[in-house]
Amino acid sequence: MLLQYAVDNMPFDKEHHVAELKLDGIRMIISTMDGLRLYTRHQNDVTNKFPELHDTPLPPGTVLDGELIVSDKQGKPDFEATMSRFQSRSSRAKATFCAFDIIRYKGIDVTGLPLSRRKELLYETFTETERYTKVRPAIGSTIQYYEAVSAQGLEGIVIKDLRSKYAVNTRSWAWQKVINWTYADVFITGMRQEQLGWLAAIEENGRIRPAGIIEFGINSEHKQALRSIQDKLVYKEDQFAKHFRPLIRARVKTRNWTKNGMLRSPVFEEFIL
Repeated sequence: MLLQYAVDNMPFDKEHHVAELKLDGIRMIISTMDGLRLYTRHQNDVTNKFPELHDTPLPPGTVLDGELIVSDKQGKPDFEATMSRFQSRSSRAKATFCAFDIIRYKGIDVTGLPLSRRKELLYETFTETERYTKVRPAIGSTIQYYEAVSAQGLEGIVIKDLRSKYAVNTRSWAWQKVINWTYADVFITGMRQEQLGWLAAIEENGRIRPAGIIEFGINSEHKQALRSIQDKLVYKEDQFAKHFRPLIRARVKTRNWTKNGMLRSPVFEEFIL
């Protein structure tokens, strides 16, 4: 079951809806239907990558949906550390599985039950351990909860309809995400040759340095606007990109800045005149 973006990325208070913390990690399905198996959102079996999860408190016949995270020293989800743990055998960081929904309970498919009942079954299914936890809804106002989440620099929240069924492989309005975006003003310093992507850079200590590649949020009007003046901007060209003089500025939104000072999945917002 996949999420929609909330309208205008705004939190809302609504009857029969609850909010949960959006964990910044890797979506994961864990199954004990036929021994322990861990699957990514794209159905890749990654069981052997995470031996720390092999000592599972889950009873046979269980399938859970959740997020795999690695926490930083403050206990916050660390996406870079999670990806490092996922991609590198040298990482010693231990992952935690945070379950937020249940798909099978004692071998029975429970996707047709409302979320409120699935939550009850999830809480009954296993006792939490250091490596297995449960995501619980916030109590009180969703709007106030989002404000608190944003103030702590966390990724955002997910607002869920307690009456909703689990819609397999469906992007549903029953689950809506509200992202705590960070905004930045950048220079457009190039355009990739083979695929859509604008090179972004920022001014730092009196110099222009690369800050990432903008791949999202660019529509046909944006592309046409940049193409109409690109001949005046290009100062060199290689197999990778056409490189521009840093004359065009844009505003982007990003999940956060990486530890090495790069924009994480930046989304184009507008040109700055």
